[in-house]
Amino acid sequence: MRIEQIRAFVAVSETGSFGQAAKLCGVTQSTISRQVQGLESHLNTALFHRQAQAKLTVSGEKLLPHAKRICQEWDKIEYKIQQLLQGEQPELCVAGIHSVCAYFLPPILQSFCQSHPQVQLRVTALGSDRALKVLRDGLVDVAVVMNNKYLTSTSEMVCKHLYYEPIQVLVSSTHPLATKDSVTIVDLAPYSQVIFKDGYGMQRIVQEVFAGHGFDLEVAMELNTLDAFRGVIRQGNFIALLPESALQESKSDPSLSIIPITLKSHQSQTQQLTREVVLITTKDRLQIPTVKDFFNLVYDYAKAMKNQNS
Repeated sequence: MRIEQIRAFVAVSETGSFGQAAKLCGVTQSTISRQVQGLESHLNTALFHRQAQAKLTVSGEKLLPHAKRICQEWDKIEYKIQQLLQGEQPELCVAGIHSVCAYFLPPILQSFCQSHPQVQLRVTALGSDRALKVLRDGLVDVAVVMNNKYLTSTSEMVCKHLYYEPIQVLVSSTHPLATKDSVTIVDLAPYSQVIFKDGYGMQRIVQEVFAGHGFDLEVAMELNTLDAFRGVIRQGNFIALLPESALQESKSDPSLSIIPITLKSHQSQTQQLTREVVLITTKDRLQIPTVKDFFNLVYDYAKAMKNQNS
């Protein structure tokens, strides 16, 4: 059953003539006849008495009100899709990891609101894996998350690298590690850790880096807010591995210390532990002008920041 068949049926019922219905629909009479016959074949019943004037059968009478509603709803859908493709999108939904929402996105959001005052911007802070799930479920249009190649490399996704960000360790100013200029995974292994909850990309990175060095991760507790991390770390010997942007407020807190983490590469050279932040949407959403504008704005801003810092 196709919408053209339903439109042809409604047109014949309204005009009482296959010829007049053809003129109304802008097609030939034979096309209208084929469309109605196809619908009758699909429903296995005649819809019209073929006389001098086409009159509805009992089955046709039953179908007509439903067919009209289908045509009306289809017209509404077509109109809304055309609005969407012309950039007349009433809202744009964005999901981002907490530190990105707090420190990277604000100037971008302000710029977008100024250039698209007609669009209601909705931003939600979520863990990376959760943000990718709501993107796949169609609940948001764009996500700014930590890269997870298992989730971002599917064929329907469009993923752009934004930047690499150092991961550092947060400790109390009275912690035994607080006096060190930098630490290794070996230095961190003896201490219980406070980590992000399941669904946050940082939990996966911390688990992978310790497993890669042959250590079991000793987890004291799981949290999901930066305030909670700072509060817990102040209290004792726990440590937390956090991205640099999540440590901005901790820098001015005398009760806390931030220490760089160094890793050794295969060439025995030292390198930083980092996370990759990416911008992601789906191919179909990128065809919507409003989504494309925001996507390009985020990407261009990250590129400009990178050039400025190089």
